[in-house]
Amino acid sequence: MCFKVNKFKEFVKKARDIGITVPIIPGIKPFTIRKQLASLPINFHISLPQDLVQEILQASSKEAARQAGIEYTIYICKELLKFGVPGIHFFSLGQGKDVREVVQAIF
Repeated sequence: MCFKVNKFKEFVKKARDIGITVPIIPGIKPFTIRKQLASLPINFHISLPQDLVQEILQASSKEAARQAGIEYTIYICKELLKFGVPGIHFFSLGQGKDVREVVQAIF
């Protein structure tokens, strides 16, 4: 899962430097539920950006937390598309509404 565009760019550069030429497609998961901040890093061995974590934890309501996650995901996707990724793979994990909102905002 990709949460930091610079890390993804570094990964792609390293892959290209050693001769890997296949398309590299980032995986994106909109984080919109507070409890995901604890469970998903453990289950998927990922590290979340602290600015996103803090924004979701400090949100005044569930909807505000959800919206913070959506906005962050939209930003990441737009940056990845500017970088020229061949596509984006979305992990919905039962939250298709969130993915739909992101896709509608970026396309």
